Amino acid sequence: MTQQIPIGPDCVVDEPAGPDGTHALRPDLAYQRHAIVNVAYLGPPGAGDRGWVLVDAGIMGSRGAIESAASARFGEGARPAAIVLTHGHFDHVGVLEDLAEEWDVPVWAHPLERPYLDGSGAYPAPDPSVGGGLVARLSPLFPTKPVDVGARLHLLPEDGSVPPLPGWRWIHTPGHAPGHVSLWRAADRTLIAGDAFVTTAQESVYAVATQAPEMHGPPRYLTVDWDAAGRSVEALAQLEPELALTGHGRPLRGPGLREALHRLARDFQAVAVPDEGRYVEAPIRAGDPAMTRKP
Repeated sequence: MTQQIPIGPDCVVDEPAGPDGTHALRPDLAYQRHAIVNVAYLGPPGAGDRGWVLVDAGIMGSRGAIESAASARFGEGARPAAIVLTHGHFDHVGVLEDLAEEWDVPVWAHPLERPYLDGSGAYPAPDPSVGGGLVARLSPLFPTKPVDVGARLHLLPEDGSVPPLPGWRWIHTPGHAPGHVSLWRAADRTLIAGDAFVTTAQESVYAVATQAPEMHGPPRYLTVDWDAAGRSVEALAQLEPELALTGHGRPLRGPGLREALHRLARDFQAVAVPDEGRYVEAPIRAGDPAMTRKP
């Protein structure tokens, strides 16, 4: 696959994993990679029961690793105050139902993600025709059945606040998913971008395995509205982040991050949007009945 926007080694955050299995990015922010996707842990080490927040919930089979990291980082058996979701695609909610039940914890998400989190609707089907590698070609095999955490689901408030995360706000960054959100802390210009943009070519098995860094649009095979996706990248570039953690790939920091993100925003149509694809030719937008299929 052709590299989208090259990333210099000086802006790649490549700290080794600590004894809890996570990579520290800020005193109260760490992340952990689960095969193809990242999850974030927000809260200072030793925060204790209900003293921290999990962002996204990994892939199927990652429950043990998440629980182990949480216990090592925050204290034995320490449960989060909440789980906050950037969106509900399969690789971000893989063990959500199990963790929400085990921890008896509220789940926060954008209102437009509700059908995919209360069991009432499935996302549009993945598009293998976008190209880029074997992952894209295999995407029709990815799970699309919604999870059901409706009894614990809370909808993010319209004012942009994130109730379990003082100092953070959510930003609606649709395109990859209708209710996709990114999380922003202005105090230290920290961005948790989800899949609004990513830092590896998620369509390629080789790139996923090596985590070769590049500034990349959202994973192509699940993005259904490319115009919205481009506007979302523009909005995030305008924040001028100092540190960005994405749903796929390595975190980036500093001027190199900002330069690459602005370039992605400027050249989004040329470098991020596939030459062909089902949703390139016929995008599905929020409110369209096709946005949710029967489970």
